[in-house]
Amino acid sequence: MLSPQGHFAERAKEAVADAHLRAAVRRTVDRLRDLRRTTEANDSAMPLRREKARLVREHSVAALPHLLEQFTQACRRNGTVVHRAADAAEACGIALSLLRTHAARRVVKSKSMVTEEIGLNEALERDGIEVTETDLGEWIIQLAGERPSHIILPAIHKTRHDVQRLFERESGTTLSPDTARLCAHARIRLREKFLQADAGISGANFAVASTGSIALFTNEGNGRLVTTLPRVHIAFMGMERVVADLDALASMAEVLPRSATGQKLTSYCTVITGPRGPGELDGPEHLHVIIVDNGRSAVWRDPEFRDVLRCIRCAACLNVCPVYAQVGGHSYGGTYPGPIGAVLTPLLRPEQRSATELAEASTLCAACTEACPVGIPLHDMLVRLRRREQALHPHRVQRLMLRVAMRFARSAKAGALPALLRAASHGGTAIVLRKLVPALDHWQRTRALPPAPAQTFRALWPQLAQEAMNEH
Repeated sequence: MLSPQGHFAERAKEAVADAHLRAAVRRTVDRLRDLRRTTEANDSAMPLRREKARLVREHSVAALPHLLEQFTQACRRNGTVVHRAADAAEACGIALSLLRTHAARRVVKSKSMVTEEIGLNEALERDGIEVTETDLGEWIIQLAGERPSHIILPAIHKTRHDVQRLFERESGTTLSPDTARLCAHARIRLREKFLQADAGISGANFAVASTGSIALFTNEGNGRLVTTLPRVHIAFMGMERVVADLDALASMAEVLPRSATGQKLTSYCTVITGPRGPGELDGPEHLHVIIVDNGRSAVWRDPEFRDVLRCIRCAACLNVCPVYAQVGGHSYGGTYPGPIGAVLTPLLRPEQRSATELAEASTLCAACTEACPVGIPLHDMLVRLRRREQALHPHRVQRLMLRVAMRFARSAKAGALPALLRAASHGGTAIVLRKLVPALDHWQRTRALPPAPAQTFRALWPQLAQEAMNEH
């Protein structure tokens, strides 16, 4: 695993040098991207679904304070206890207090990015509580002592042989690298944990304000076992995850799996409304929901970046990002990798100077914005973050270089420019740029420059202008 310490450039350099990691990441993101594109291409209603989802999330974020209050009141009517946590420490403290109250010492968890964000597992383990991740990918990552590398596929960087070695170390037995056998082994080991657990902890893909429900979209049965077998269920949700009603939830159920894995529907769509009622055979005796702020209120108040809270955590932006596909999720250093992480991490953690460099880890190709099912302008936000960082911490040398280059390009007397461009068109692009700006030499060592065109725009312009006149 890459060290979370140090700059992005250092972590990325280490990841790029790891051919094993790059091959594993590339293989899976390519498959997910192709599945999504195929599903969308075969669904003539997909543009309408995406537009409806965008409007749902736009309304949800705009009306966030009202919807959270409505959700809280509905939960109280259902018998669900709602807690609000201002930051990670308070969220972990609330969970610890609840587990102590219910004398819970063994916990099973289903997948939750917000609990990764706040460091919940570490906090519980410090208190002597046994925590077991039950999502297959999350359990693999837990056994490896790592953090997720992908939002929906946390073990994307692991091959089946990596998993085989982890399972053998955990169980002390010799196993086959066959994926079906490895899954069967995990099923047996985790079933014991479900039956022994005192409490279950889950995330919440969405919360429904009108009914006080939480919704989980999963492809493994572990989510339902976590939320029904133990006598106590604690659900964590980022405060932005609320939607107005069940119609809005249905829109999310249509778009999220299509954008994430190319599925029309996830295997399990679970809507939980309150703890077990009289006469009901399953479900927890106690249900608690912890709504986590942890910097989100500040983002909500910022008109330039409020729309990032629309994110539904589908990871479509990761799967099309040329940078993520090369360096994997751990290079980003935080909980949220890829383009969404490059925007969200510095907003949630503005005090971390190392997070601000993530906005530079982008080609600004806008593939992430195009893939986003709820219309978040991620590449625009990356530019805004760069602009904000430049205003706070000006890069004087860089600005001087850009001003010189701008003047040079604009000057009609810059006779050297056409000559340099002609030289570049004959295959000397890199050499010409290095002669023009020696400081670019280091920049070019990690980038493949495209060949210069055979003709400059100035040379083409008379012909283009004449063709335009002829058309009219």
